[in-house]
Amino acid sequence: MAERPNVLLITADQWRGDCLSAVGHPCVRTPNVDALAAQGVLFALHYAGAAPCSPARASLYTGLYQMNHRVCRNGSPLDARFDNLALAARRAGYDPTLFGYTDTAPDPRGMHPNDPHLTTYEGVLPGFSTRQLLPEHEKPWLSWLKARGHENATSRDIHIPKGAQAGQISNQPTSYSKDETQTAFLAGEFIRWLGEQDAPWFAHLSFLRPHPPYSVPEPYNRMFGANDGATNARGPSRDQEEASHPYLAFAMPRAERSSFIHGAEGRVSDWSEADFSAIRAIYYGMIAEVDAQLGRVWDALRASDDWENTIIVFTSDHAEMAGDHWALGKGGFFDGSYHIPLVIRDPKAAARGKTIERFTSVADVFPTLCERLGVEARNGLDGRSLLPFLSGDDPKAWRTAAFWEFDFRDIAHGEAERHFGIESNECSLAVIRDEHFKFVHFTALPPLLFDLSKDPHELHNVAQDPAYASIRLAYAEKLLSQRARHLDQTLAYTELTEKGPVTRRP
Repeated sequence: MAERPNVLLITADQWRGDCLSAVGHPCVRTPNVDALAAQGVLFALHYAGAAPCSPARASLYTGLYQMNHRVCRNGSPLDARFDNLALAARRAGYDPTLFGYTDTAPDPRGMHPNDPHLTTYEGVLPGFSTRQLLPEHEKPWLSWLKARGHENATSRDIHIPKGAQAGQISNQPTSYSKDETQTAFLAGEFIRWLGEQDAPWFAHLSFLRPHPPYSVPEPYNRMFGANDGATNARGPSRDQEEASHPYLAFAMPRAERSSFIHGAEGRVSDWSEADFSAIRAIYYGMIAEVDAQLGRVWDALRASDDWENTIIVFTSDHAEMAGDHWALGKGGFFDGSYHIPLVIRDPKAAARGKTIERFTSVADVFPTLCERLGVEARNGLDGRSLLPFLSGDDPKAWRTAAFWEFDFRDIAHGEAERHFGIESNECSLAVIRDEHFKFVHFTALPPLLFDLSKDPHELHNVAQDPAYASIRLAYAEKLLSQRARHLDQTLAYTELTEKGPVTRRP
C-alpha cells in the first residue's frame, strides 16, 4: 500500500493547447504548468476527441473515440457498459474522489422516469465519490461567497464586472477577489481533503475556468491587452468565413452571446473585431488565474509530503476558438477547438523536462493510468498508453495523425436536421490531421481539405481543386482505415475454441 502512488487528474475546462509559456506563447505566462512540465513530460501535439464538454470528457474518462462511446452532445447518456477511469481506480484499491464535475449524463435504461438525474447532463461519472460538486449553477461556490460576506452572491450575476452592465464586455474586476474564484474554492476544498488522507489517494480536480462567462478578478483582469498575443487565424471577414462551408453558414450565425458574457443578448456574429480582442484578453487573464491556483495545489502537495509520490496529469477537455475564424467556444472542425494541453509528471518515471512532438489523444489518458496502476480496462480502448514516453522511449509504431469527431445533431429540437434536410445520424464530421494536411469528412455535407504546409490557418479549402484530387483520396482512405481499426473491439479479440475462449491482447 505504501508504494502505491497518489493520482491527481486535473482538468481546466476550455484551455487552448497553445496557451502555455512552455510552448512559446507570445504573451501568456503559465509558470506553474511550466514547472510541472520541467519535472515531467509535455505533449505538444495533444488533441481532444470531440466537443463540447460531455463528448470530450467521455473520451477522456473511457479511452474511447466518440464513434464508440456515442456521447454525441451534452445530454447524450454514457452507456453503462463502458469501463472508465474511476471504476478502474476502484479496482486498483482507490476511492476516486471528485472535486468539480464530470458532465456525465447517466444511462436512462433501468432508471425510473421520475428520477431527477434524468433531467440534466451534469451527472457524475460512475465510480467517483464526490467531495465537492460544482455544477454550472455554481450554488456551492455562491453559498461559500455569501458566507464570506458577499451579500450579492445569490445568482450568477456575480460574474458581472464591477461598474459594468449585464451583457457588457468589460475588463473591470469582479466583486469577488483572486482568492475567492471558483478555482480558488475548489483548490481549497481539495487542499482541506488532502490533509485528511492517510493512505494512497486518487483525486480528480475539475476546474471550470477558463470556460466562460468571461470575467476575472484583479490582477488578472488587466494583465493582458487587446493587442497582446498572436494574430487570430481567420479570414478577412466573417461573411467570407461563413460562406466557405455550409456548416459554418449554419453554425456561426446561431452562436449566442449569452454563452460567453453573462447576461448578454444577441448573436456572437454581431460582435466586432475589437470585441473579440477584448474577450481574448480576458480569456488570457482567466488562464493566468487558474495557473496561480495550480501553484497553490503544488505547494500543498509539497507541504503534505505527497509531491514525490503523486502522479499529476494536467489537461483540458477541449479548447477555445478565442476569435479564430471569427468564432468563440468549441465545436466544428478547426484546430482551435481541439488542440489542448497535456502535462504528465510521474515522480518514478525517467523522463524529465521533455516535450513530445508526436500526435497524442485525450483517449490516451485512461490506458496510461490503467497501465501505471496495474489494472486492465474491461472493454476495448481506442487510446494508447503514454508510459513509453514517460520512460524516455520513443515508440516507433505510434500514430502519425490526430483524429477527432464532432456531432451536431439536435435530438430535442431537430434544428440542424431541418436546416440541412438530413437525418440525425448524418449530422456529424470526422477529422484526420497530420503535419501536412487536414481532411474533414462530413457524413452528408461537402468535405474539406487544407494544405497545412501552405495554409496553417485553415483558410483555403482545396478539396475541389483537381491538383489535390489524389491527396484528398489518400486522406479519405486514411480516415476510412482509422475508423475501421477502431470499431469497438471489446469481444473481437476473443475466439471460442474447443479448448475454451482464446484472447489475443492487442
